[in-house]
Amino acid sequence: MARVSVHVTVDGVPYVDDVEPRTLLVHYLREQLGKVGTVVGCDTGNCGACTVLLAGPDGAATAVKSCSVLAVQTDGGEVTTIEGLAGPDGELHPMQRAFHENHALQCGFCTPGMIMAAVDLLRENPHPTEAEIREGISGNLCRCTGYQNIVRAVSAAASQAATASTADTPAAPAEVAL
Repeated sequence: MARVSVHVTVDGVPYVDDVEPRTLLVHYLREQLGKVGTVVGCDTGNCGACTVLLAGPDGAATAVKSCSVLAVQTDGGEVTTIEGLAGPDGELHPMQRAFHENHALQCGFCTPGMIMAAVDLLRENPHPTEAEIREGISGNLCRCTGYQNIVRAVSAAASQAATASTADTPAAPAEVAL
């Protein structure tokens, strides 16, 4: 089968690779780029373990299940995997930290996709209710936790982000009594 050239940025690194047109993004990430944090779960788009963030040429990112996207569809785009969330110094992303601190994982199989879906949720809705969090992660399945700690972690990450943005906002000048 003829191969197609794909120009894509993954976790901030540009790649130009030749791929078979039928190669799924999840297999491209794992097998060609070594991004094994993106998990192959069901291969049918049902479990969400393979969720990554995909931004097209317009720059707008959204969570996608990489087992239902062809690698050629990412041409000219940008993909962020679970490995790409951490800072360059290895500092965990606030959502990764919240999952760790709130014990939002057990076996860990769903965790990369769950974190990526949660990051996308907070991008769209920085202050979700518990019901909105549950709706936002509903496309990702977890067989271990019962979701309570996952919901708690997403809520904690949202609260931490709100606190951080408030701390970054300059305080109003104090009134001076005359």
